[in-house]
Amino acid sequence: MGWHEFPLAIFTVLAQCAVGAFILLGALMLTGRLEGASLRRLNRLMLIIWILMGVAFAASTLHLGSPLRAPNALLRLGGSWLSNEIFLGSLFFALGGLFWLLTLLDKASPLLRKILLSIAMLLGVAFMYATIHVYMIPTVPTWNTSFTPLGFFLTSVMGGALLAQLLLSLSGQGHRLLAQLLPWLGALAIVVALGTSVTHAMSLAGIQSAIQSAIDLVPHYQSLLIIRLALLATVLALWLFALRSMRHQPLVLCASFVLLLAAEMLGRNLFYNLHMTAGL
Repeated sequence: MGWHEFPLAIFTVLAQCAVGAFILLGALMLTGRLEGASLRRLNRLMLIIWILMGVAFAASTLHLGSPLRAPNALLRLGGSWLSNEIFLGSLFFALGGLFWLLTLLDKASPLLRKILLSIAMLLGVAFMYATIHVYMIPTVPTWNTSFTPLGFFLTSVMGGALLAQLLLSLSGQGHRLLAQLLPWLGALAIVVALGTSVTHAMSLAGIQSAIQSAIDLVPHYQSLLIIRLALLATVLALWLFALRSMRHQPLVLCASFVLLLAAEMLGRNLFYNLHMTAGL
């Protein structure tokens, strides 16, 4: 496998996990059920989300040949999904980070912070929407399918739910109703991911151009896919085990998240290496 697209795999996977976690935790915060010490503990731990976003954006610049070319990605704002993706992602990073900082320092009014949180959550959705459309290219038949938006969405749900539960568990809020529902949301997403991965692999046999076939693009594709499926199944088992092991829950969830990142990085690298164009 070629690893020349690995910076983009890091960018998309980490960003999708961070956005998913922020939206789920933001929904809990908007309910007003977290106040005082509980909210302060969780807000300090949300630094992990912004670290992931920082690493994601830093990795994306490595795909440009020179990081100094990064501003050029905004030159076609409104006319290019790539420019829209970078713009919306930067806005999400800025407004979400501002909300986090104001909450951490207990500055501004609660109403203003809720408004910032709501806008940042909407920007997160718009960011993910733009990211999906970057790859819906009519001349790339292996990407221009329903499996692309579904795969990106499932990464956000699986990674976001698992990261959100990990932060809630570390903050002592693992007993809350949302935290108890997150594993089942993640389990559903993993089961769907397992099924769609197999279906997608089967569909590749029907995609070919005049000079190449999609099934031949990645050597040992089936073996690598089996490794990804095994990693996802392990994540599911550990995640459900964490429900019964409250004492070791943070450690188990942390291990699950690392394995999930490995599975999604592998899956995303397979995705990029399946790039082909129609015609010659």
